[in-house]
Order: sequence, then C-alpha cells, then structure tokens
Amino acid sequence: MLDSPRVPHGPTFLSANQVLLTTLLVQLAVVAVVATMLVRFWRFRRILLSERRPWSDRLVFAVALGVPLSLGVVSRLLLGYNAADVSLAGPFLAGLIAGPYAGALVGVMVGLPAFAAHEIIAVPFAVGCGFAGGGLRELCPKEAIWHFSPFVFTRVLRYLWAALRRFEVDWQIALIAAPIGLELLRQALGRRFGEERLFYLPADSPWLLVLVLVGTMLSVAIPIKIWNNARIEHKLEEQEKLLMAARIQSLTNQINPHFLFNTLASISSLIRSQPETARLLIIRLSMLLRRLLRSQDHFVTLRDELSAVDEYLDIECVRFGASLQVDKDIAPDTLAQVVPSMILQPLVENSIKHGLANKIGGGRVLIRSSRYRGQTVVEVIDNGLGMTREQIDSALTRGGRGIGLQNVNERLHVIYGAHCRLSIHSIPGEGTLLRLEIPEAVLPDRRSA
Repeated sequence: MLDSPRVPHGPTFLSANQVLLTTLLVQLAVVAVVATMLVRFWRFRRILLSERRPWSDRLVFAVALGVPLSLGVVSRLLLGYNAADVSLAGPFLAGLIAGPYAGALVGVMVGLPAFAAHEIIAVPFAVGCGFAGGGLRELCPKEAIWHFSPFVFTRVLRYLWAALRRFEVDWQIALIAAPIGLELLRQALGRRFGEERLFYLPADSPWLLVLVLVGTMLSVAIPIKIWNNARIEHKLEEQEKLLMAARIQSLTNQINPHFLFNTLASISSLIRSQPETARLLIIRLSMLLRRLLRSQDHFVTLRDELSAVDEYLDIECVRFGASLQVDKDIAPDTLAQVVPSMILQPLVENSIKHGLANKIGGGRVLIRSSRYRGQTVVEVIDNGLGMTREQIDSALTRGGRGIGLQNVNERLHVIYGAHCRLSIHSIPGEGTLLRLEIPEAVLPDRRSA
C-alpha cells in the first residue's frame, strides 16, 4: 500500500481559499489539455463520431481516458498535486460518452491508486460515478449530451422555466444536476469519513462550495465541448469533400456531352460525302466512349490521359486526313504524374476546332510536357489562326464563348485552388499556346490483395 504524502495546505504565501481557487482553475486547465491531446489521435476522434460503438472502441476509449486520469491521481498522491485529480469528473464523463461499463472501467483505473494509499472509498465512489454517467447516457437523447457546454450554467434559469412550463424532463438540467449531486455526495462522504478515506476539496464556506460545484460541472462540460467541436469539424470536412467530388463529377459530366455533340456533328456532315470516313469515325467514337464508361476515376496518370487524347486525335485525323499533323514531346518523368481525367482533351479540341479547322492548308498540333519547380506543365501548341485579346479573355470567363476551356479552368480551381494555372498565349495569324500547370503528384502503389 502507498503512503500518501499529502500536502494539504500548499504554499504559505497563499491563504487556504486562494489555494482552493487556484487548484480549481488549474484542474480545469488539466482537463482541457487532456481532452485536447486525446482528440488529436485519429482513433479516439473516430470513436467520438459514432454513437453505436463496439466493445473494442469502448475499451480503447476507457483506456485512453483512464491512463492520464490515473496518472493524475498518482501525481496527487506522490507530489501533493491536487489539481491533477479528477476522479469524479473523469469516470462520469467516460460513462456519459461511452456507456456505463466504460465509465466503471475508468472509475477502477482512477480509484485503484487511491485505494493503494488507504483511500478505501475511492474505488466504489469512482465506479459509481462511471455508472451514474452511463445510466444518464442510456436515458437521455445522445445529442443532448453533446449540447452540454461550459456555458450551460448561465442558462440554468431558462432551462428550469422551460421544464416547468412544459412539464417535461429537461436533459440539460439533468446533465447539470448529476455532477453537482455527485460532488455534494463526495463532500458529505469526505466530511464523514475524512480526507484520508476519500479525496475531496474541502469547502469551508457556502461560496467556496459553489465554486467547487461549478468546477466539477465545468470539468465535465469542457471536454464535451472540445470533443464536440472536433466532431463538427470532422463532419464539415467530410461534407466539403463530398461537395467537391460532386462539383468535379458535374464538371466532368459536362465535357462528355460537349465532345459528343461536336463529334456527332462532324459525322453528320460526312455521311453523304464520305460514308466510309463517317463509319471509321463512329468506330473510333465508340472505342473512346467505351473507355470513358469503364473509367470512373477523377484522376489518372498523364500516360493514361495521353492515351485518351490519342483516341480523340484518331477521330480528328480521320476527319482532317493528312492536313492535320500531331507531334508530341513528352518528358518521360511526367508520365506517372497524376492529372484530372479528361483535362487535356478539351485543350486539344480547342486548338483543332478554333485554331486549325478554318485554316487554309495543313495545321500542326504539338503536345509537350515537362516538370518545373514542383509543377507538372503540359502545353498544347498549334500554328492555327490564333486568338485576339478579347477572345482570350472570353475563353476563360464563365458566360464567355465556348465551355471547354471554361470547364477545364473551373475544374482546376475546384481541385487545386490557387496552386494551378491555365494560361493562353496567342498571336493572331501565328498560333496559340495553352499552358497547364498543376502540382506534382503520383498515384500510390496499388498492391493486390
């Protein structure tokens, strides 16, 4: 059994009341620090997100919370550091969040060191606090627990009035009353059997007792507030990811009909004059559409994206014949870089449709890639008609002419924010350069199961 080297009176330059007030403030700080540290762990944060937890999660929660709290009890017993002992609020909080058995387990963990120091009431009292929190959890709505905040005591009168007016149980009042009742019970047991049998912070006046009660209530409310903020933040992040995925999907879906419309229009114009060419176009188009239907990924490697562009260029080469020349200058170290799917095809289509389609004589398209200062750079260059300043400004502006480049520009900003760039450099009569700069990234290795 441990011998408890109690240091009941604290530093001599503070009165007993000042020591008690300081202890309560430091105790709240300790509780906040422990709650903040725990919620930084992914497993602990994930446990907070669900209200239906398996036994393994409840055990992890109880151990994660019980270990630092039991160390706090040990520090009180060995160092006289009373502020680290939250043997009432800790088990009650565990029961409230993870159920009665998790609360009881935390009660055992914080009670055993005190029991070893001859505080024989510590274990049953702490276990009882855990069961009290767990029992309250079983009775009240789960969301009411998460609405319990450090500022709830400022609205006590409003809760009481609402409960009396509706003749219904106000669960916020119950959540406030439970730790206060347990603290009053501890004060009574401590005075009856002595501090050597049950640790408590003795309050010698009514206002000190009020401070102790408020401190106990805040020791429960502060971790709930911190953990609930983490839950809300996590849910907002998940919703933001879903929203971004939906926007990317919506923008991607706009490309396929746009491309399909242009190709079908080309086929329609060739059916009477060049039926064999029209047949080849339909075959090429069906191959490309089959590829698009198979792939549901939002991101692909540049190698796969260039393959999709090749299938599109096969269609355009059939249309234009020998008058269309396509060249590539692809840096080998860019082929594994990740790019949004169907991001290059609109650029190539823009060069052919607006740069070369109405040009007299042959035309040339060059696709070039490189890496530069952490960016993957892809350029599509044509020697077509070029664009005026007004046409360049209109091409990237929503509501301007055409949707291909606008769609690419918007997709890039949804995905990469300010870390990407789509720029147009053009000289009327000489050609256009479309330059795409996106952050470097590679796909993780996909290992077979």
